Amino acid sequence: MRKRTSLVVLSLLLAFALIAAACGDDEGEPTTTAAATTTAAGETTTTAAATTTTAGETTTTAASTEPVLVGELAYYTGDFGAYGASLTNDVRFPIEEVINLDPPLGRPWTLISEDIGTVGEAQAARKLVEQTGVTILVSPAHGYRNYRSWMLGWQVEHNGPLMPTVHGGTIPGNIGGTAEEPIFRAQGLDEGLGTIGTLYAEQLGATKILVFATEVEGFQLAADAAEKAAAATGIEVLARINVPSLGDSYLTEAQQIGELAPDAVIIQAGSLESGTLIRQYAEAGLPPMVWIGESGWAQPEFIETLTIPVIATQTFIGYASVGFNRDTPAWEFFSNLWNSTQAETFGAAEDIYHYSAYDLLVITALAVEQGGSYNASDWAPAVFEVVDGGEKCYTYPDCLTMIRDGVDIDYDGVTGPGTYTEGGVNAVTPVVFPYDAEGNQGEPITIDPARYLEILNQIKTVAGPDWG
Repeated sequence: MRKRTSLVVLSLLLAFALIAAACGDDEGEPTTTAAATTTAAGETTTTAAATTTTAGETTTTAASTEPVLVGELAYYTGDFGAYGASLTNDVRFPIEEVINLDPPLGRPWTLISEDIGTVGEAQAARKLVEQTGVTILVSPAHGYRNYRSWMLGWQVEHNGPLMPTVHGGTIPGNIGGTAEEPIFRAQGLDEGLGTIGTLYAEQLGATKILVFATEVEGFQLAADAAEKAAAATGIEVLARINVPSLGDSYLTEAQQIGELAPDAVIIQAGSLESGTLIRQYAEAGLPPMVWIGESGWAQPEFIETLTIPVIATQTFIGYASVGFNRDTPAWEFFSNLWNSTQAETFGAAEDIYHYSAYDLLVITALAVEQGGSYNASDWAPAVFEVVDGGEKCYTYPDCLTMIRDGVDIDYDGVTGPGTYTEGGVNAVTPVVFPYDAEGNQGEPITIDPARYLEILNQIKTVAGPDWG
């Protein structure tokens, strides 16, 4: 187990402060010191006021209970504004409903969400870090390249913030996983979604596909991967159609798809654009088609935009995603809590953003307890420690108790084993979720994990030293 050096240092500093206070009291009266603020390795910790006497009484100094500020890079406007509130709730839920019932190191978490849709991710991130002073920055994503250089400098000076990310699949897989760049992902790489889509088309027997994408960096990256995966598997790409996001109509593109007649269409676009394209394709009376999208299709806006009657007119509608494991205590704990408190407003537990954000935040909290501080230099290696090689545990309360009892744990969560690559990319189960004629999400269709990794490793982006 990791030695909690920062806590030992803090205890010694407080002990010296108490001795000094006692020596300065000539009358033997109780002396109360002001709240002490200690800074070590870039982390500021405020402790409760300490009271001591010179009459030989034992003095106990309370541990810090100052809240930890968690900043979310949120999506209230812009391309993903339609489901920003739901995505924020995915971060809020594990914090308020699970973690804060017994927070790591005794310090509750306070969530602060900052919209990136209008000002951009870089400005929102700098505001949360520089002005708000967050200790955890959730979801560096599409725009990370624009402020990476600044963030690396900040990390050197401040040993933080911690950077778990739900939406960080656009960041190349060789970036992250270290104290210098403490990024750990929740859903693998966005390139993986494009790869899954093509492999499912292959599984269906497709020999020619069309790739449709909006001009958003993550979707472009996934669309590139779909094309590269097609080349690696011998599938012909008839066309690549790139369009602006949030368009009112994609009828021209729908007609182009009908004329080219692919065996399947791989779509990398938001739920609104995707639903509009498929609905207009069906309304134009074009032949039934296989449509394979990405994980944003789990959001209710997709079916609302598509409309349920359209589904039965098409051969297949489904989306590439990351699977979950129903046969584990982790799923039972999470799904029961989610469905009893959140499902009426935000949909069932099977939504990828619900369960992947949950696992990510639970691992983040367990690693804080394991590492003994909120310093990135303690936390990043602790992330690897809590998900690999120890005694299996499945829920935050159980795993936290085991860590405090000195047990080396292996958290096996909702998405399965939480193991990470050196770059902080988590192991995932590649699946496709189909929609039935009533608009319900069906059981996941598993893509061969070995083949998925084989193709993904051939085509994934590797960032050079000048990336960002």
